Amino acid sequence: MAKRKILVTGGAGFIGSNFVHNLLESYDDIKVIVLDKLTYAGNLQNLAKWKNDDRLLFIKADIANKHELDTRLHGIEFNEVAHFAAESHVDRSISGPEEFVKTNVLGTFYILELARKLHTSGNLKVFLHVSTDEVFGSLGKEGSFTELTSYAPNSPYSASKAGSDHLVRSYFHTYGMPVITTNCSNNYGPFHFPEKLIPLMILNCLQNKPLPVYGKGDNIRDWLYVKDHCIAIDLAMQKGKFGETYNIGTRNEKNNLEIVQLICKLMDSRNPEGAPHNRLITFVADRPGHDFRYSIDPSKIERELSWTPKYSFEEAIEETVDWYMNNKSWWKEILSGSYQSYYEEQYKGI
Repeated sequence: MAKRKILVTGGAGFIGSNFVHNLLESYDDIKVIVLDKLTYAGNLQNLAKWKNDDRLLFIKADIANKHELDTRLHGIEFNEVAHFAAESHVDRSISGPEEFVKTNVLGTFYILELARKLHTSGNLKVFLHVSTDEVFGSLGKEGSFTELTSYAPNSPYSASKAGSDHLVRSYFHTYGMPVITTNCSNNYGPFHFPEKLIPLMILNCLQNKPLPVYGKGDNIRDWLYVKDHCIAIDLAMQKGKFGETYNIGTRNEKNNLEIVQLICKLMDSRNPEGAPHNRLITFVADRPGHDFRYSIDPSKIERELSWTPKYSFEEAIEETVDWYMNNKSWWKEILSGSYQSYYEEQYKGI
């Protein structure tokens, strides 16, 4: 029997699938159960490398559907939970907030309840809840979010994540469950769905499409390479203190326009027929409630768990651009809109 049996919710999504890759590449004696609804952002091709690996089991289920969860997970053994599953796009939360409340709040509640049964029987080692720095609201030009920063969410997305964070906290204080929460800054890297800034800009450059930038492009984000994030999460699961939260970031603040201009520069050398790509930059009306600046202070996880990022921003952003250049079939399938049904047929799951 595998020593670690980990349920990874949202494991076919961007960060979740990268976490699964990290686990299966790092440990031989492990069982990973991926639970995913396969929304538009969940893609089984993200896990294709492990399709025939018996250490991986895929289960299709909606975390906001209690009956489906109970039925699909019945008889499945696991002793750790890494909870990634969430609706995560701010723009979509503005136009359709209900799904965000259902998935992020109610879905987290149902996963917690499943884990509580394990805890009651003495079989739960850790429940790690993956959250965001957006729950803290917006910063001015100075300061950084710490684990003691008050919550002040400004979008339906961040409000729903804040609600889920509070639920997780309550299960530690009420039931004594071994829970840990991580709040991360903006991720980027392989398998990132193309609605988000960095992959959208890369793909639009390749297709000679406008590069839409909100407002003046001066909104600032703290950028975290997804592979560094996954290493930090695994470390927190194994060495973190129950009931605690850990902020994960790399002190890498850049405004949106800087990011877009850097991508244009990288694309100029990789896609010279489209150069100069900065001619495609198009400023568009800002979105409602657009937080000005996020900044994570990762001192706690650095100090208590000895975590530091493995990758520099310069090498990680180049690696990200190259990944999209080298995996055109992945994103072309997504853009065609037909990838989900195709990969569901190809993948043996439950």
